[in-house]
Amino acid sequence: MCHVHVMPRPIRLSKTPLKKLPEALDQVQQATPEATVELWAFDEHRIGLKPILRRVWVFNGQRPTVVVQHRYQWLYVYAFVHPASGHTQWLLFPSVNADIFTLALQHFAQAVGASKHKQIVLVLDRAGWHTSKALTVPEGLHLLFLPPYSPELQPAEHLWPLSNEPLVNRHFHDLDELEDVQAQRCVFLQDSPDLIRSHTSFHWWPHPREKL
Repeated sequence: MCHVHVMPRPIRLSKTPLKKLPEALDQVQQATPEATVELWAFDEHRIGLKPILRRVWVFNGQRPTVVVQHRYQWLYVYAFVHPASGHTQWLLFPSVNADIFTLALQHFAQAVGASKHKQIVLVLDRAGWHTSKALTVPEGLHLLFLPPYSPELQPAEHLWPLSNEPLVNRHFHDLDELEDVQAQRCVFLQDSPDLIRSHTSFHWWPHPREKL
C-alpha cells in the first residue's frame, strides 16, 4: 500500500468543454507557480473471458475459425496516459468503484511523483466512481471532467485497440491466464512511448510549459 498526503483543499477546476482546457491548466499553474504542470488522461476498460473477435486475413475459399467459450468473468484495465510524451501507467483491478479508484490514483500519484512541486491535471469522464464524494484525491492531482457523452475527446480511449491486441480471437482458461497476457502487453506498451504518442497526442491537445 502506498502512502500519500491528501490535499485538504484541492483546486476546483471548471467543468467546461475541452476548448477551455488551457484555462484549467493556467488556473493550476497560477495557484502553484513554483510547480511543473503536466496534463494526463485516464480511462478504464473491461476485459474478460467473453472473447474479443476481429476479422482476419485468409486464403480465398477458406473460412477462418476461432475457438471460443462465452463466460462472463471480468478484469478492468486502468490506464493513465501523458499524450505529449507517450508515457503511460497501467493497473489491473477486479472491479470499478470509488475505493478501487482511490487506490489507483494513489499508485499513479506515487509513480509519477505528484506533489506540491509537480501538479498533475487528469482528464477523465464522469463515471459515478470518478465523481463520488467517497473518493480521496492525492496531493498534486486535480481531476478535470469531460463533457457528458464525449468519448471522442478522451485520448485514453485510443489505448484499448492497442491493449486488446494479444487478447483477440483467443480462448483463455481462466482470469489468471488472461491477466498474465494482459500484464505483459501493458509492460510492452509502457516501454513504447512513440507508439502511444502516435495514437493519443491529438493536434488540439495542450502541452503545458514544463520547467527545466
